[in-house]
Amino acid sequence: MDLTKTTIKGVNEGLKAKNFSAKEITESYLARIKKEDKNIHAYLSVMEREALKQAADIDEKIADGLPLEGLAGAPCAIKDNILIEGEKCTAGSKILANYVAPYDATVIRKLRSAGAIFLGKANMDEFAMGSSTENSAFGVTKNPRDLERVPGGSSGGSAAAVAADECVYALGSDTGGSIRQPASFCGVVGLKPTYGAVSRYGVMAMASSLDQIGPLTKNVADCQAVFNVIKGKDLRDATSADFPLINIGKKGKKELRVGLPKEYFSQGIDPAVEKLVRSAIAKIEAQGAKIEEISLPHSEYALACYYILMASEVSANLARYDGIKYGVSAAKEEGDLLSIYLKSRQNGFGDEVRRRIMLGTYSLSSGYYDAYYLRAQKVRTKITEDFKKAFAKVDLIMTPVSPTTAFKIGEKIEDPVTMYLSDIYTVPINMAGVPALVMPCGEVNDLPVGLQIIGPHFSEELIFQAADMIEKLL
Repeated sequence: MDLTKTTIKGVNEGLKAKNFSAKEITESYLARIKKEDKNIHAYLSVMEREALKQAADIDEKIADGLPLEGLAGAPCAIKDNILIEGEKCTAGSKILANYVAPYDATVIRKLRSAGAIFLGKANMDEFAMGSSTENSAFGVTKNPRDLERVPGGSSGGSAAAVAADECVYALGSDTGGSIRQPASFCGVVGLKPTYGAVSRYGVMAMASSLDQIGPLTKNVADCQAVFNVIKGKDLRDATSADFPLINIGKKGKKELRVGLPKEYFSQGIDPAVEKLVRSAIAKIEAQGAKIEEISLPHSEYALACYYILMASEVSANLARYDGIKYGVSAAKEEGDLLSIYLKSRQNGFGDEVRRRIMLGTYSLSSGYYDAYYLRAQKVRTKITEDFKKAFAKVDLIMTPVSPTTAFKIGEKIEDPVTMYLSDIYTVPINMAGVPALVMPCGEVNDLPVGLQIIGPHFSEELIFQAADMIEKLL
């Protein structure tokens, strides 16, 4: 039995039946990482000693006849912008090359209590800024399905680790599509929860009104299992919310109303990608679900508004990285305090991060705030209203994830605007704060294509139901 092919449920059942130990499954994943990751570069660091210690604790519990928690013994990867106490946390940036986390993020604390085993920290675009993981200061992650192609971004390392069977599941962060687009490109399941459903305490902020933590997994059931562990109100995060207990019951296929926004099936999408997405939706329609065309008219403005709002928040959040309190510093060089700030940031930040800081600072500057930032916030309200109106008619919305399959490494890195267009179908969801799940729905030229299922706020349970139905039909 190849233990690296297991799911969370498979691990749980196997440990209870004593078919293998937590140590054996952890060693299997560590061995696979050593063998395969030199080609993929999904991990920035591997926590071998910590992982084996966690595995030993679980085996001791089993030996003592104690009950196992839901994620017990399932080894996972953690995106490198999420703090694990005592471990390096670089956010893929030179400016934090030697930073060691002083405490656990809330999601890490919750995973620990559920018996998770941490294999290591996954590569990412610097400070989660990018759609390809080419912006990492520590090297590009490659797509396990085709090593000449990107895994998507910014959670490319997390998605690649799951797709390459280098972990059972992973955590990523999603600000404009950074879980969902890599999930689509790598052929795994990824969830961007409702904004506030999962605590962001202990996660390095990029754009605080958009960031959300979520799982990347091998199937829908695993995604739901991880989400159920990490969700919930956190007193340390004022933006987190109590997850409301909405009794949706079990919606049958014939009761499900699905909306297809015409703006997502227009010019610019690869016809082969569109065909696969429509084919997956047709399968659930054949089972009795009601499909209707809807409109999200302000979606066309979402990308432009996102890059104003996100960059504005980036310029504020990244001001703390000045080479004084932590991170790379130019303090040893001659000069006054201002020159230390400037040199530290110039040497520590990559091109994409500097680009977004400059764009955001400009948008917030005197004389431009009303013209850019304030106007973008007003359009954001319109985008949110579009989704509310749509969900008054339908239960869920289904769309493509990206206009294309995974593109080649280096293909778009010199053209930021073309790169930004990779997120055209994912950004509106973050702007509205609604949840969305991505699952594989087929392949074009051996490259995975994802289907995106979007629901109203806090409708994750309904999204999982629909995704489970489709997974069984595909």
